[in-house]
Amino acid sequence: MGLKDLKTQYLVDVATKLFLEKGVVDVTIKDIATEAEIGEATIYRHFQKKQNIVLASALVLKEKVFKSYFDLSKGKTGFEKIEIFYTSYLNVFKNSPEYFYFINEFDAYMCVEENVSLGEYEKEIDSFKDEYLEAYNLGLKDGSIRKVDSIETFYFSTTHSLLELCKKLSVTHALLKQDESSQKAAEIECLIKIILDSLKPCESNAR
Repeated sequence: MGLKDLKTQYLVDVATKLFLEKGVVDVTIKDIATEAEIGEATIYRHFQKKQNIVLASALVLKEKVFKSYFDLSKGKTGFEKIEIFYTSYLNVFKNSPEYFYFINEFDAYMCVEENVSLGEYEKEIDSFKDEYLEAYNLGLKDGSIRKVDSIETFYFSTTHSLLELCKKLSVTHALLKQDESSQKAAEIECLIKIILDSLKPCESNAR
């Protein structure tokens, strides 16, 4: 890795730390420059605009945080691989809830920004789906998973539901009294159980 790449990585690390601490919207290029002890112009030379460094942070966090829990090779059956997939959300929430808070802010920020290319980010996210579909097909072959009408629809509806729940529960300040007393991890576990139960073969098919 060259000197320029090392400096770019350093700036992304500094920005990521600030985004996690203060939120994507509230952190400015000036804040990042101050924390990194460099001039704002240097950051603009590397990233041109704030959107680019936010996107770079999202990619780094996905790799460092989520990937560390997401290893479907550990499963023996298709169902076990799918179980690892969904449980990774719970493990990330327990150990790095700030990741979901960042994703919550990232989504909101990118929705209002113009001319932002998310191609690389989308490609990385799609890699999860590819591994999921591979595990599903294995489960059909080994009999550990029942066939669903549309696995892509099932994938997107369940992962979106799980992600949105994790994002909501990652918000530090509860908006409703019921949120204050909720057992956050238990809620996520409950949703995961519902999803996994819907993939288990019927008893008649399992025999």
